[in-house]
Amino acid sequence: MDTSWISLIPAAVAVTTAIISRRPVESLLAGVFAGLLIIGPTSSPANFSAILLEVMMDETIAWVIIVCGLMGSLIALLMRVGAANAFSRALAARAKDSRAALLHTWFLGLLIFIDDYLNALAVGAAMRKVTDRFGVSREKLAYVVDSTAAPICVLVPVSTWAVFFAGVLEASGAAAPGQGMALYVSGIPYMLYPWIAALLVPLVAMGRIPDIGAMKAAELAAHQDKPVAAQEFNVEEAGDTSRVQIYHFLVPIIALLGFSIWYDLDVQLGVIMAIVVTILLYGTQQLLAWTEMFDAVIEGIKIMVPALTIVVVAFMFKEVNDQLGLASYVIENVTPYMTPTTLPLVVFTTMALISFATGSSWGVFAIAIPIVMPLAESVGVSAPLAVGALISASAFGSHACFYSDATVLAAQGSGCGVMEHALTQIPYALIAAVMAGVGLTLLAAV
Repeated sequence: MDTSWISLIPAAVAVTTAIISRRPVESLLAGVFAGLLIIGPTSSPANFSAILLEVMMDETIAWVIIVCGLMGSLIALLMRVGAANAFSRALAARAKDSRAALLHTWFLGLLIFIDDYLNALAVGAAMRKVTDRFGVSREKLAYVVDSTAAPICVLVPVSTWAVFFAGVLEASGAAAPGQGMALYVSGIPYMLYPWIAALLVPLVAMGRIPDIGAMKAAELAAHQDKPVAAQEFNVEEAGDTSRVQIYHFLVPIIALLGFSIWYDLDVQLGVIMAIVVTILLYGTQQLLAWTEMFDAVIEGIKIMVPALTIVVVAFMFKEVNDQLGLASYVIENVTPYMTPTTLPLVVFTTMALISFATGSSWGVFAIAIPIVMPLAESVGVSAPLAVGALISASAFGSHACFYSDATVLAAQGSGCGVMEHALTQIPYALIAAVMAGVGLTLLAAV
């Protein structure tokens, strides 16, 4: 259908509803139904059913469900045998206060750079009891975890993000065949948002940047030992936990990272092999009965269902926005304002807002890159700088959006509500965004 300002309505409805209700699923559904009514009021039920079926049959969403479900299984195994507690106790012995606990969380996030899903779930689950011990709020833990998810994965060429965007750069013609990764790597120094977002974390952890707004209230509640009002990723320990050592946690995580790299950054194969290694390790040492381990695998998948529900509805929301032509409409209307000096800032701001509003950190960029890269060349902006602006916007969307997959999974792994995490994190994301915008403008002017 022809694009117009009406394509902005679903995103506005979803964001407004999310802020008011603090209910991500209902907010996304409100945006979906608003879009379907615009597309065709009488055919809305049929279109809803068709989009739901299309999303569930999509290869990407199938991959997300498999990877996140099995990551839940792996975490459940680590918790059931007591390996997560053993790791937490070892780190707690080294961390002397809340600042050290948060810095350890940040450092662990830097190490798990293969994929933001893996990072968000594994780091949160591993560090939750450590930060609990020092009175750190789950919201601040989720902020640290989320800030080392997409921002770090973006900056490392050996990650699922880099592979995806390198492929898009080649498919769009922005890079010659086989040169997509080289162009992506050349843009890493200009990816200012992820650099700044990741480097803000130690400053927040050490108190150099104070707790702001909702984060201040969350920290005050944690120091007063108020109960956490969120569904926790908890699995009761079983078996002989007295024999569990820190390597019972490290071996599965190393297997996860190692196999993912071995299989050409295939996180799905990596998590499958990590579960196999974990079951064999625990089974041969008789730490847990075989039947209990398979029960834990199923339990972990069940625990991930609420988070996966949000992700599925978010994909439906993205599909509605694609049908309305939201990204194309916005890009077409800001194109006249793009000059050699303003293009990086306009691209970053525009695509960051679209990514934030739609919860799509990858999909909309498959549309934007073929438009932005030739435009950048025509006005004399270097390709690496244009790539840096685009990827910075993508990282902001993943990091800041109330219902992005990384936000949902960081909250799930850390044991706090999705909206609680999103609202406490947004001031820091905005600080990083403003600094990135200023930096991109200065780089364009040089």
